[in-house]
Amino acid sequence: MTATHYVYVLRCGDDTLYTGYTTDVERRLAQHRAGTGAKYTRGRTPLEVVHVESYTSRSAAMSREYEIKQLSRARKERLVD
Repeated sequence: MTATHYVYVLRCGDDTLYTGYTTDVERRLAQHRAGTGAKYTRGRTPLEVVHVESYTSRSAAMSREYEIKQLSRARKERLVD
């Protein structure tokens, strides 16, 4: 089975980090940049993908997304470096 579910971390223009789930990272990044992605990323451009993890199941990816969102800023920075 091929990985089709992704957890990604974006670095926003204000140097904050945004974590999300998708099945197509490039499409989702384009949505964020167009202002049709998450409300959080609107007005925080430019956006850069700084971390991607792939999973074979949606549930595993969503669980990992939740885990990353619970991390402190310092732990997230270590993850993306």
